[in-house]
Amino acid sequence: MIISSWNVNSVRARIENIKSYLLKYKPDVLMMQEIKTEDINFPYDDFASMDYESHVFGQKSYNGVAIISKGKLNNVRTDLIKDKLKQSRIISAEIEYKKKIIQLINIYTPNGNPVDTEKYDYKKNWMDQLIKQLKSLSKKNSNIILAGDFNVIPAAEDVYNVKSFEDDALYRLEIRKKFREMLNLGFSDVYRHFNEDKEGYTFWDYMRGAWQKNNGMRIDHFLVSNSIIDSVKNININKDPRGREKPSDHTPIEIKLA
Repeated sequence: MIISSWNVNSVRARIENIKSYLLKYKPDVLMMQEIKTEDINFPYDDFASMDYESHVFGQKSYNGVAIISKGKLNNVRTDLIKDKLKQSRIISAEIEYKKKIIQLINIYTPNGNPVDTEKYDYKKNWMDQLIKQLKSLSKKNSNIILAGDFNVIPAAEDVYNVKSFEDDALYRLEIRKKFREMLNLGFSDVYRHFNEDKEGYTFWDYMRGAWQKNNGMRIDHFLVSNSIIDSVKNININKDPRGREKPSDHTPIEIKLA
């Protein structure tokens, strides 16, 4: 089973790229962030024609998350976080794998910049609520796969020039501590589980030739419960879609379950 996560930066603007990716790499599940469309305008038919069922928590022009799957998803929820700004940033569902029920949680964490503003406070509050939910959910089901655009650079090796980000909302110490707090609940950062200090960028800005210069950062992550980490055979950052025409500024990350 292949589970992918991808900030597509507008599902309708990238639909041809997404379909090409699905056709070529055939993930069983794709968790998308920043779909930037309301539910009613989501391209359900495009995905249905490729045998994917879609579950969507959309929002007009901004944010929005979705999970598409070739297999049956159950207990789909969009209410895990009480968002005071009513932004569509989290969707979860359950999938059966080898007689286990795994909860998939797809997130699009607020960016938080500029720091020391309401946007930064919103990010901290949102992450605190997520941590609280993970504590609660882990007691009911110890098999969780949390993925998405975390908007967190976990460590210096996860960004091309760490000095430029020392006071950025993606790298500030208190934000990295919250990421560490999630791991301490019994999760593994899958990329680091397989790659000790190897570069693994998932995002390259559209500006200043970032893609061509490989000026990237690792802000898209898979966190997997330690109870099922041994079922994960590998993780791949698939750079192919980022090099295509009209790409998202993020690229898919994929885990393979045995």
